Amino acid sequence: MSLLAIGINHNSASVELREKVAFGPEKLPQALKQLGDNPYVNGSVIISTCNRTEIYCDVKALGKSKVIDWLAQFHQISPEALKPSLYVHEEQAAIRHLMRVSCGLDSLVLGEPQILGQVKQAYSDSRQHQSVDTAMDKLFQKVFSVAKRVRTETDIGGNAVSVAYAACTLAKHIFESLRESTVLLVGAGETIELVAKHLASNGCSDMIVANRTYERAEPLAEQFGAQIIGLPEIPNHLARADIVISSTASPLPIIGKGMVETALKARRHQPMLLVDIAVPRDIESQVAELDDAYLYSVDDLQSIVENNMEQRKVEAIQAEAIVSEESATFMSWLRSLQAVDSIRDYRKAANDIREDLLSKSLQSLAAGTDPEKVLLELSNKLTNKLIHAPTRALQSAAEQGEPAKLATLRQSLGLEDS
Repeated sequence: MSLLAIGINHNSASVELREKVAFGPEKLPQALKQLGDNPYVNGSVIISTCNRTEIYCDVKALGKSKVIDWLAQFHQISPEALKPSLYVHEEQAAIRHLMRVSCGLDSLVLGEPQILGQVKQAYSDSRQHQSVDTAMDKLFQKVFSVAKRVRTETDIGGNAVSVAYAACTLAKHIFESLRESTVLLVGAGETIELVAKHLASNGCSDMIVANRTYERAEPLAEQFGAQIIGLPEIPNHLARADIVISSTASPLPIIGKGMVETALKARRHQPMLLVDIAVPRDIESQVAELDDAYLYSVDDLQSIVENNMEQRKVEAIQAEAIVSEESATFMSWLRSLQAVDSIRDYRKAANDIREDLLSKSLQSLAAGTDPEKVLLELSNKLTNKLIHAPTRALQSAAEQGEPAKLATLRQSLGLEDS
């Protein structure tokens, strides 16, 4: 039994190669079946995301080269084109790598939590296709507990490291609860969609989406139960908004100082948070001059993101220490399993010797042989047979000039160092 991790990721391979080596939902069942039928593979789990494709296996001797060859053949890529981008980890290094991946320590965005869900899904898919053996099952269960420990004992995932997340974090700091807040989202692109997801996860349910076209905004509005308005309608709805988050491709500002000033009067000067993620700006910079208007630009958010990323790097030091400790512990447990068969075989051999000699001694006693003579012969023969193999091993180590092996044998036999 040997643990193996083979893969490529955003650090080792181009997007083009990662796309070629990816296992989509339609390919995964066939891939797991082929690995399961491979005589060199006892169990396997395949993790395939936009940033990485990794195969974790419990393999027999020569399994490493067989799995690499299979990976190239499955995706119809020449081994020469694939191997320079591959990384290979074995035994404790494989355990440690999987733990780092699951904890977000090997991610494009340090500490991101989504990868753990992807690892859990990969494990579930492999179990469903009956490709997880005992060793792989124990490994992944341990990995999940380590990821939980890292999240509990460190704050590696606790700081906003995306502009969208930073915008929502800022809103949470200014408004006690987003459940009671009305949010105006200007634009309907990917960034605004991500902002909406973060807002919804924090309990915000009152959203307005302002966009140039209704058609582009409809999927977003339906997903979050938001109201849709056109960009020209913003002045009519701005006073309702406690929070305004804007990200469009407009070449000119959409929200001006006068528009916000009018809205604040209608709000009786209740505070308004405005977050401008767009470049060029969607909100005139002069809005910051107004009382009760709190304007943050993309540069302000980027500064928050950079500070938080530095904090994550500090937390990552503790996370790495946890991973190193836990991977060593698990590897020690795995090694202990390798001794089980040897211990069982050694006990059986000793017991077979005992039963054989005991049977002969009982026969001698039944034949009327002097009991003292029978016991003396039994003890001598039992001792000689039990020490025969260790004695030969000691003599061989001494004759071959292997002091380290000789010392190990002496220690295993409970002999004091001379």
